[in-house]
Amino acid sequence: MSTAARTEIVAARRWVIKVGSALLTNDGRGLDGAMIGSLVAQIASLRAGGAEVVLVSSGAVAAGIVRLGWPRRPSQLHELQAAAAVGQSALIQSYETAFRGYDIASAQILLGHDDITARDRYLNARGTLTTLLRLGVVPIVNENDTVVTDEIRFGDNDTLAALVANLIDADALLLLTDQQGLYEEDPRMNPFAALVETRDVHDVTLDAMAGEGAALGRGGMITKLRAARLAARSGTETVIASGRHPDVVAEVAAGGIVGTWLRTGKQPQNARKQWLAGMVQIAGSVELDAGAVRVLRESGRSLLPVGVRGVSGRFQRGDMVSCRCPEGREVARGLVNYGADDTRRIMGQPSAAIEQVLGYQGDEELIHRDNLVLC
Repeated sequence: MSTAARTEIVAARRWVIKVGSALLTNDGRGLDGAMIGSLVAQIASLRAGGAEVVLVSSGAVAAGIVRLGWPRRPSQLHELQAAAAVGQSALIQSYETAFRGYDIASAQILLGHDDITARDRYLNARGTLTTLLRLGVVPIVNENDTVVTDEIRFGDNDTLAALVANLIDADALLLLTDQQGLYEEDPRMNPFAALVETRDVHDVTLDAMAGEGAALGRGGMITKLRAARLAARSGTETVIASGRHPDVVAEVAAGGIVGTWLRTGKQPQNARKQWLAGMVQIAGSVELDAGAVRVLRESGRSLLPVGVRGVSGRFQRGDMVSCRCPEGREVARGLVNYGADDTRRIMGQPSAAIEQVLGYQGDEELIHRDNLVLC
């Protein structure tokens, strides 16, 4: 297979790169400065080529355990949270120092899965991340382990990385691990097992290859496969590769046959819209004037308050609402930036009047085009 076969990866301009704790902490022996330095150098090179990058980084708990001098991983939740708090500061400091060497600003983003899946927090998280990318900053995302009320490892950062890919409409998700990729058989049991180079992400034969039974899920591959399928909802292409492969980021980005490419087979925009349309229940509706209907259908632009003439329901910011034409037919649906009461106050008004009407300056759009799907 030639590198040209990975043209979707080569074309990717918005990346989510996830790195596991085994890589960053030298298999639990403390933060590996050389690995962090190499990763940051590769991200800097990718950005120099015009790409945007969000880094999802594990390693806080493992780093904290080492810094606290504990001989083993504790079992108590509060001790794990304490280790996460100690380790997170060390982890971010290491990244900040490394990125500063390339004159790149970085930002710490601590998320729980609710911050991405809850309707209102979804919009806030998306807005923050996309703004940071626009400003040229590298967001460094981790689960907010210090306050999570679930089991400290209720999933892992593979899933979080996939949710972030959905959130920002990433073109590509790179899952860096201590394995070369997904194998047809468990390489720990069969050293001659063949590496899967490329496969459709929804291929059912992959499930048996990833393996459910082993304690580590065959090197954590089952969680990576699930993450790839989650990312595919937004048309994101996923590559699973070894973080110890020399210059792995550049080689993957160039279309090299490295690791396992789990392809989506869909165009990102269409897949994104499909995911958005089925994400939440309809909480209410807005009636549009004929001009707004025409703009949505013909121009694909955002819905502005000026084009709304009626509001139904008691929806909140971030809820999915139905957009209806004057005859009552649904023409679109999307995630609304204002609750029902505020929408009633600003409907029919130009965006410039929002601050005067509401007493605060919110979004110019009632529904941004990125969060809008035509019916």
